[in-house]
Amino acid sequence: MRSDSTPSSNRRDRRLASRRARRRPALTAGVLAVGVLATAALTGTAPLASATPSDDLASASFRLASFSAPSEAAAPEAVAARAAVTAAGTTSEAATAVQNDIAASGLDIGQTADVDTSELTAATERLRDAQTLPATFLPELTDRVTAATSAVSERVAMLRGSLDAAVAEKQAEEAAEKARQEAEAAAQAKAEQEAAAASSSSSSSSSSGGSAPVAASGGGSGDNSPGGAQATARGMLAGFGWGDDQFSCLVSLWNKESGWNVRAYNAGSGAYGIPQALPGSKMGSAGADWETNAATQISWGLGYISGRYGSPCGAWGHSQSTGWY
Repeated sequence: MRSDSTPSSNRRDRRLASRRARRRPALTAGVLAVGVLATAALTGTAPLASATPSDDLASASFRLASFSAPSEAAAPEAVAARAAVTAAGTTSEAATAVQNDIAASGLDIGQTADVDTSELTAATERLRDAQTLPATFLPELTDRVTAATSAVSERVAMLRGSLDAAVAEKQAEEAAEKARQEAEAAAQAKAEQEAAAASSSSSSSSSSGGSAPVAASGGGSGDNSPGGAQATARGMLAGFGWGDDQFSCLVSLWNKESGWNVRAYNAGSGAYGIPQALPGSKMGSAGADWETNAATQISWGLGYISGRYGSPCGAWGHSQSTGWY
């Protein structure tokens, strides 16, 4: 009987076996590359090696893709990832700076000064760890860093705005207090000068045999009623260089403050008299009868208005905008 095996079939079997042996290294390298890619995609953090077969597929080698020093032909995804990491670093520095500035100012900004950067830090680290991934794996991690950067930037902007507002408010308060003190000092000095001049005039009149002494307050009808007080005030306007156009503003101002009541007293603040001097004893610079004499109170009040606001209409405008003068 003849054998089924022939020399020709034996040679064919040997050639097939040789081909399968040559293909096995390439198949192994491919399986390894797919496994590494799958692992990196699942974790989102592990560095990924890219396969670079040599001329001999049986000795396939791996290399890490460059991320920190890319070539000009770097993929757009890698460029976007680098930009996101840079922006994240800048935003983290801004968060630290605004918290330090708030602490140094010692001001109450109306909210806590904390900035939570934990999510931004974690997202940035994940993107850095994945910098050796193929470009197609980067957009999702880049988007996470961008979103975290945006959230922190918004918080930093809010805190910076609150700090700027608190600083501006403090500066305005300090400026207003300084202006108030300067105005009161000027009004006090002017009232003292007027009182001294009136006292000198009174002494001169008495020594020359005058029949009626002049009041230290600058005169007046002696009528302490609201109408009499207004008449007295109207007569004093010219002495301060004001025209009759200022009278209506003065009437409105002191109607609001005291109703032109010479004994008006604010129990809450301690303000007293027609001009509501605080304290009322300030009006003593215009005359010892400041508690009962409308003319004395008006003389002091007009001096105060002149020194601080320049005119009754200036004082009335301030009162309308702030509620006080």
